[in-house]
Amino acid sequence: MAGEYDATEFIDTDFTASKPSFAANAPTRDDVDRKVVEAQQKLVELKRAQEELERERSGLEELRRRQSEFQTGRQEIIQSLTRGLGLLEKAESAARRDADQMVKTVNDFQEALARVQAIRDETWTKENFQVELTRALTTIENARMEWKSAYGKLPALKGESQVAAAVEKNSPAAATPSLTELSFGQLCKIGLALTWPLLLVAIAALGIFIAILARK
Repeated sequence: MAGEYDATEFIDTDFTASKPSFAANAPTRDDVDRKVVEAQQKLVELKRAQEELERERSGLEELRRRQSEFQTGRQEIIQSLTRGLGLLEKAESAARRDADQMVKTVNDFQEALARVQAIRDETWTKENFQVELTRALTTIENARMEWKSAYGKLPALKGESQVAAAVEKNSPAAATPSLTELSFGQLCKIGLALTWPLLLVAIAALGIFIAILARK
């Protein structure tokens, strides 16, 4: 006897299981909107991350620039300071020598000035005129030699151009001035120095002549 009819016997269960359910898988408007929002959020996050990476890169580049500036600057300043120290030590040594020379020259100048200022030509007499004149000229010449020696050694004296010119003009190496360049007082002193022995002889002869006349 035939069995009862079963409708499910003619249904392929494998086909039915693999058949997609369009209603279950089709995206809805909300799904699309949600995915758009999620994509926008991811873009914002990526942009934020990119900006953060840009800032980090800029900071690293600035750090690298400063490190390079540090290395270069340190090397340059070491070289500059080393060279400067060498120059300053050399200049300091020269300045110390110049200072010692200046101290000695100041003392020598003070002594020479005192000797020259101590000359009192107004107190000279006929008897000691030539001796005092010779002594005074020697004192002045010694002072002039002191000046010329210091002038060649100390650069500070180079600024005294007028004094140096006067010294050079009056030095023995310079041309001897003519009589027309001398003052009246200097001419009188020179004339007195040359003629006072003759005046003494003339006065003595006049005294003898007067004495002879008085006896007569």
